[in-house]
Amino acid sequence: MIILPSIDLRSSKVVRLKQGDYSQQINYSVDPLDTCRSFREAGAEWTHIVDLDGAKEGRPMQTGLIAQMIKASGLKVEVGGGIRTADDIRALLDAGAARVVLGTKAFEDWDWFKAQTREFAGKLVLAVDAKDGVIAVKGWQESSGRLASDVAREVADWPIAAILYTDVAKDGMMTGPNYPATQKLVQAGPIPVIASGGVGSIDHIAEVKKTQCWGCIVGRSLYEGTVDLKEAIKVGGVK
Repeated sequence: MIILPSIDLRSSKVVRLKQGDYSQQINYSVDPLDTCRSFREAGAEWTHIVDLDGAKEGRPMQTGLIAQMIKASGLKVEVGGGIRTADDIRALLDAGAARVVLGTKAFEDWDWFKAQTREFAGKLVLAVDAKDGVIAVKGWQESSGRLASDVAREVADWPIAAILYTDVAKDGMMTGPNYPATQKLVQAGPIPVIASGGVGSIDHIAEVKKTQCWGCIVGRSLYEGTVDLKEAIKVGGVK
């Protein structure tokens, strides 16, 4: 299982939100570029970057900074937050992103998203962010009315790089991911699943691995010292 350390950006600073709530922001006094470099030095292959300003405004806001972070780190990077057009996707790929994460726009215009998965085959990640099993959109501020498990089955044969599953109630809380819901998505089809939200300890990572996810995102616990990235990568890689 691949460990993807994450960086959430707001106003060019590294932050975390509790349960996707912009009023519950935690600020970290770390430099985004230095943070990316530290991930590489710890042995990470990937990092996950979220443009929170973009997610809220509905258009990418920090592509320039993200390009610098990609160049500084040498890591494979997947980027999400506010991506609404093919030009947005192309700009992030041109900036060096390995993958682009789409959530809100995908569920607003499903036919458009399906077309983009062909245009950018193997480069797109579908963000399935759920509250009580129902997918949330627009920075987790609105419900789509669609069940995560149904969507995972529907896209099973689409050329998508991965499904990024986040239980919004767990995100940023460090109390453990939603293991049953994550496993349900893994079992829904062949597309790799990345678990996100709630990892607060090495034990949580070991439990996520049992779901047979392709990857696991680790965020707040890295910044607050409850998870050591080197150890997490080791646990993720144990056969």
